[in-house]
Amino acid sequence: MVGNRHQAEPGPRHDAPGPRHPHTDSAPADDHRDRVSGGPERDLLPAPHPAAVPITVAHPVAVALGVAHAITFSVCVTFSVALAVTFANPHALRHADPTPAPTKPDQDPAPTGRFPDAGSTGVTPGTQLTVINGDQTFATDGQTITGREFRGFVKVTGANITFKDCVFRGGSTNRTIPLFDSTRGRNTVVTDSEFNPANPSPGIDGAWTRNTQILRSEFRGSTDGLKAGSGTVLQDSYIHELRWFASDPDQNGGPTHNDGVQSLAGESSVTLRHNTIDLTTSKDANAALQSSAPNTTVVDNYLDGGGCTLNFSHNGLNGSLTGIKVTGNQFGRNSFFDCPILISTRTTLTELTGNVFADTNRPIPQPERHD
Repeated sequence: MVGNRHQAEPGPRHDAPGPRHPHTDSAPADDHRDRVSGGPERDLLPAPHPAAVPITVAHPVAVALGVAHAITFSVCVTFSVALAVTFANPHALRHADPTPAPTKPDQDPAPTGRFPDAGSTGVTPGTQLTVINGDQTFATDGQTITGREFRGFVKVTGANITFKDCVFRGGSTNRTIPLFDSTRGRNTVVTDSEFNPANPSPGIDGAWTRNTQILRSEFRGSTDGLKAGSGTVLQDSYIHELRWFASDPDQNGGPTHNDGVQSLAGESSVTLRHNTIDLTTSKDANAALQSSAPNTTVVDNYLDGGGCTLNFSHNGLNGSLTGIKVTGNQFGRNSFFDCPILISTRTTLTELTGNVFADTNRPIPQPERHD
């Protein structure tokens, strides 16, 4: 089947949010929790390379976000007060027949027109996908991997590696792990791809990244969408309907705290440009962005849902959180506490201009400030 990419621009939702426990999880002082791997990973023994199985992507039907979001994504993660996230070291290296000589996009490509949705993100309709079974690690510099469906967890340790028209599905696990991990890579690029776990669990996030560009991609069905580390750029992408769990080992058995994007203390220089991050149908979502990363830029996005939709906190830092720019964004009205932006008492917004409600084009209120 060939999917259709409908260009549906998101707009406000007016349905009331569901019941929610007291909002301690969206206040920065209580919501800083790293996902720390619970011990060394089991060895990943390379299995014989599977036969190439050609399939055709069935792209999700785009929806008119301005009327009612038909959203299919879920994720969660929150911060520990003073922990920094620990990413497990890769074990057996394995490659999925990559093609050399990548074509890298511009460092700062111009955003596309309307806000992203299911029709303008993800695998290009008509792309033939080859299924790759088992966990994979890409260590050879300068590869381009195109048209793969990864039914296992993917790690990147090399430089200048590009993934295009790929689907990241992961596998069945009780570990805390992302579908895609580029925290040990350099100058990684992911374009026109999808992050959607085949077997969702509380510990599975969409992606953990550093020094990575993600363009025109869709995240859904995981606990958190993206753990954005230093040097991450997310652009023209769609995060929606994260998966809620009543019991999460990383929350001491409490329910999951879902974030569209989370940046932990110790990371910096994260950019969110022209994305749709809509958590209005994610149960008890914490924030579209929860961040303790200095020098973060949030520009020209459509943002909705969570307790407070954007949540910036200095917790976990040895000082103030500075260099935060929030400009030209459109907000929905479905944060649980009618709170577009929450900042901690030691957070400084370097720029705060041009942020409006999507339904009226009127300015949003000044940020709430507390720890």
